[in-house]
Amino acid sequence: MTNVAVIYYSSTGHVHTLATAAAEAAKKADAEVRLRKVAELAPQAAIDSNPAWAAHHAQTKDDEVAALDDLDWADVILFGTPTRFGLPTAQLKQFIDTAGGLWAQGKLANKVVSSFTSTSQTHGGQESTLLALNNTFYHWGAIIVPPGYTDAVQFHVKTGNPYGTGHVSYDNATADEATLASIEHQTRRAVEIAGALKRGFAAA
Repeated sequence: MTNVAVIYYSSTGHVHTLATAAAEAAKKADAEVRLRKVAELAPQAAIDSNPAWAAHHAQTKDDEVAALDDLDWADVILFGTPTRFGLPTAQLKQFIDTAGGLWAQGKLANKVVSSFTSTSQTHGGQESTLLALNNTFYHWGAIIVPPGYTDAVQFHVKTGNPYGTGHVSYDNATADEATLASIEHQTRRAVEIAGALKRGFAAA
């Protein structure tokens, strides 16, 4: 069985929706799944200044928080984050920055990794955010598995992003059918590649 960790940060809930869809897709692919949010770093005053942020923070307060053991355990790691000025959020980056011990032991090498994001605008930095996350994966020696243009859904006008699924949340729009199909395809592809790698390593 393939172990899949879906690790994400979400302020107003859009990335949470994608992360949940990814977890469900991994389960459909017969993977063992851990869905984990990273810890919130923003002060309560900042959270309370945005009603949608405050509401989502309250709704997910009891959800399990990501730990380094989740990275160690996983064969596949799917990272989700909103964009902050074309970069991953500080919350997700802070979690990644604690993984130096695992990296030093070589425990992050050869893991399959993929990422997804959400922005308020179509050209709000989705590609630069996903490419910035890839810089970490190069250092880990992980194997980046993007969705590419490997399924018809990737040619949809709203989801045609070969780097990773991207949702546009302008006017608080929820993820549509094509976006959810894109994250399902991305997850399934990552699980399939990870399974092939495990079989290949076992046979070597």
